[in-house]
Amino acid sequence: MNFTELLRHVGIFGGAVIVSLALLSVFSVAMIIDKHRRFSSTTRESEKFKPEFKKFLHGGDVQNLVEAGRLHPNSHVAQVVSAGIIEYDDVGQSGGDPTASLELVTSALRDSISETLIQLKRGLGFLATIGSTAPFVGLFGTVVGIINAFRSIAATGSGGMSVVSGGIAEALVSTAMGIFVAIPAVVAFNHFTGKIETFHVEMNRASSQLVNRLFKIPELKGLDLEMAEVKAPTVKKEGPAYATR
Repeated sequence: MNFTELLRHVGIFGGAVIVSLALLSVFSVAMIIDKHRRFSSTTRESEKFKPEFKKFLHGGDVQNLVEAGRLHPNSHVAQVVSAGIIEYDDVGQSGGDPTASLELVTSALRDSISETLIQLKRGLGFLATIGSTAPFVGLFGTVVGIINAFRSIAATGSGGMSVVSGGIAEALVSTAMGIFVAIPAVVAFNHFTGKIETFHVEMNRASSQLVNRLFKIPELKGLDLEMAEVKAPTVKKEGPAYATR
């Protein structure tokens, strides 16, 4: 008995389970394609934005960095860096003190990272739900199919293939469909979760580098000056020589 013949023997309830699993599979594939495009876009644009960010870290112009952030709005790194730059400019124009500016910029960076992560994680809960529930939906259809098979045996009093084929068809097809739907969803969820962890690390690194570039800690400045004085060569002053008697 091939797969087509099995489907012909599926009952109404088994057919409803199979249709439900087929719809979940369609939604899962659509979500996987959408997240793949989103992650590919943010990765590609971030790779284009990073050279401009490195130039800024080594003394580049801030206007070039802002313009690069506008050209790559889908980049997760650009979103975080742009949020920090905008907050820094707003505080500077309002004449705030450096300590308050540091706190506000750090808060803006933290909020931007959180918001970007929320956007990246959107839809992953749906994939996780499909991956965890699809096998149980298939198992439910399997149990119902076995029950129908035993009911057919009880009704006819015999256990021939023609009697139990409908119940067995529901059980086998439901099990196969549940596993078929769950595996891609689980694999995609784990893959995208790993990508998000990588994005999170990159955003944290970019925010730390931006703060170090924009602000200088006074204690570190004083330490640098002291080290420079220690390393500077001492010049001996030569005064007039007096003869000793």
